[in-house]
Amino acid sequence: MIPRSRTVSLLALGAICLTGCASEEQPVQELKPLALKEQVSNIVKSADGYAVNWAGVLSNTNPWHFGEHVVATIVGHDTKGTEVVRMDQPLDAVPPGGSLAFTGQATATEKPAKVTIQYRPAQWRLAGRIPSAFREFPITRTQTLRQKDGSYLITGYVDNPYRTTASSLVVNAMLRDKSGKLLAGGSTFVDDVKAGRPPRFILTVSGVPARTKVAKTEITARTWGSTGRPYDDLALGGALPVHTVKPTTEPFAVDRSTEIVSKYKQ
Repeated sequence: MIPRSRTVSLLALGAICLTGCASEEQPVQELKPLALKEQVSNIVKSADGYAVNWAGVLSNTNPWHFGEHVVATIVGHDTKGTEVVRMDQPLDAVPPGGSLAFTGQATATEKPAKVTIQYRPAQWRLAGRIPSAFREFPITRTQTLRQKDGSYLITGYVDNPYRTTASSLVVNAMLRDKSGKLLAGGSTFVDDVKAGRPPRFILTVSGVPARTKVAKTEITARTWGSTGRPYDDLALGGALPVHTVKPTTEPFAVDRSTEIVSKYKQ
C-alpha cells in the first residue's frame, strides 16, 4: 500500500506537469511565401509614348491556404537607370496549392530598357474546403489567330463546374514558344457564368516580338477579387456531378473484369 503522504505528493507532481504542458505554446504552422515562377515584359511604341506590357505567374505551394491581398509592383528603368514607369497592380487571390497568371499594361513617356516585377507578401487565410473541392474552370473551343499588326486574337468559351453561378471570372491567356518559354499574355472578364451555359471570351495579346513564333496558348480562368471568398462560396455550393447523362447502351451480359480476376486466381 502506498502511504497517503506519497500519494498526495504524486498527485501534486502530476498537476504541476499538466499545468506546465498546457502552458507550452503550440507550434505555429509555417507558410511558405508565394514564388514568382515566371515573368516577361514587352514594350511597344504608342501614340502616348511607349506601352509596357507584362505577364507573370505566381505559385502558392501551401495546400490549405489562400494567398490574399497581393500587390505586384512593376518598375521600368531606362539605360541610365532612371525610373521611367512604376505601377502597383492589385492581384486576385492565389488558390491553395495553385498558381495565378496575371497580365497588365502601363504607359511610359520614355522607353524602359529593363522592367522588373516584384510583389508584396500575401495575407494568408485558411480555405473553407479541402483542396480537391476547388475545380478548374473548363476552357473549350479556343482559337489563336495572328493579326496583321503582329498581335494575337484569342477566343474561346469558359464553363462553370459548380452549381452556383459565378458572378465574374478573369480569363488569362499566356503565349509560349515551342520550348515553353513565356512570351506575352493578356486577360479579359466574363460575367454571370452559369453551369452548362459557357459564355464566349475574346482578348488580344500585343507586344510579342516579331521574330518569335508562338507555339502554344495556355488559357486559365479564375474568380475575380483580392480574397478567395468567391472561390470558397462556389466550392461550398457544391460541384456538378461528372456524369450527368444516363448510358444508352445495354449492360454487359458477363462482367469481364470478374473473369479476369478469376483467371489470375487460378
